[in-house]
Amino acid sequence: MILEGIVTTVAPDGTINIAPMGPTVDLSMERFLLRPFPTSQTYLNLRHHGEGVLHVTDDVLLLAKAAIGPIEPAPPMVPAAEVRGFVLSGACRYYEFRVASAEYRFDTNAERVRIEAQVVHIGRLRDFFGFNRAKHAVVEAAILATRTHLLPLEEIEAEYRKLGVIVSKTGGPQEKEAFDFLQQYVASGGKRP
Repeated sequence: MILEGIVTTVAPDGTINIAPMGPTVDLSMERFLLRPFPTSQTYLNLRHHGEGVLHVTDDVLLLAKAAIGPIEPAPPMVPAAEVRGFVLSGACRYYEFRVASAEYRFDTNAERVRIEAQVVHIGRLRDFFGFNRAKHAVVEAAILATRTHLLPLEEIEAEYRKLGVIVSKTGGPQEKEAFDFLQQYVASGGKRP
């Protein structure tokens, strides 16, 4: 199954990259499969330094901002326990990981790179809020926002109209702010608000 989350990695110059990512996981969460694009900063960072942190969070505003570019100012973070990386302080739980065995480090035979990760440390910071339709709608809107160069604008706008109804009926202030942020991004033709 795919688990939507946020991955932090560190660039060679020490810059922290925060990126939404949906790795393929199983219930054990001992290993997972990342599938970044070969042009992504996450891929480049893991190529250079094969460690990072996968976060499970219900903070859809953070996910929305990370989906369309660097987050400024950066959210609060603390150093990871077992890897050279950083943990988002507001996450629900996190999985520090290392790129797995050398023979399967970076499979570049497809459009996306396949990177098997081995979990080396797990942490829990707070309870997950729970299921909320608006949070799920914002996640879908964020995914669509990253596809503005692949999908017709009319198709994205049609989906946003449907998702907007869900957010307005079931969302709180964070979900509404995140959805508005993404709507502005799409309406501007892919320029950050």
